[in-house]
Amino acid sequence: MELIDSHCHFDFEQFSPDRAAVWKRCQEVGVGKLVIPGVSVSQWQSLFALLQGCPDWYGAVGVHPWWVRDLDASEEELKQQLLQWGHGERCIAVGECGLDRAIDTPLERQQAVLRVHLAAAAELQLPVILHVHRYHAELLAMLKEFHLPRGGVIHAFSGSEEIAREYWKQGFYLGIGGTITYPRAAKTRRSVAAAPLESLVLESDAPDMPLNGRQGERNSPEYLPEILAELARLREMPVEEVAVQARRNTERLFAL
Repeated sequence: MELIDSHCHFDFEQFSPDRAAVWKRCQEVGVGKLVIPGVSVSQWQSLFALLQGCPDWYGAVGVHPWWVRDLDASEEELKQQLLQWGHGERCIAVGECGLDRAIDTPLERQQAVLRVHLAAAAELQLPVILHVHRYHAELLAMLKEFHLPRGGVIHAFSGSEEIAREYWKQGFYLGIGGTITYPRAAKTRRSVAAAPLESLVLESDAPDMPLNGRQGERNSPEYLPEILAELARLREMPVEEVAVQARRNTERLFAL
């Protein structure tokens, strides 16, 4: 039963002391592949250098909303950089990019940078990994402006059943992570229980998004089976059936 972590920041410094040991534990529990998104232009080179050491790790190229304020490239320069890196053999997506209401970067600036990513994804014919926090209506409106041949994924999905359906209609999978392990996340738990199983992919978002009971600890892709188990429980389905479909969804999304 091989699992794919569809969103894991395994290149972050939190894993520097014991990355090899963590990866060994991942393999022991059935996590056989990782998708590692980009977050800033300055990080891309080290990310893709890291990928050279492991054929089961894949990269994406993007600027996370939290890093938009540090972006000094023009929109045209950014697009050219995305296209250059996006043509690389180990790059399977554009992202992580998106919109976040919790930061002080103006929405208009975030939208301008996101448009560059969406245009690059369309030109590269790659899926896009999207971060969205309390800007669902704005993001859905933007997605309707673009014809993305490969769609993408809504990372760390947290929303209603209606919003989940809207993203699925737009060709976007839903990234399911540690949020569903918290009983207080009732809305999200209901949404993932009701969404088509064909629309769901598993993710850890490690080292962030720790699971319930591990608050304050470093999250890890080795805990992905626990997210799987909770998803199966919420859907009242066998773990093996959910695991197989989630892996197939991820393989289809990223053409693995």
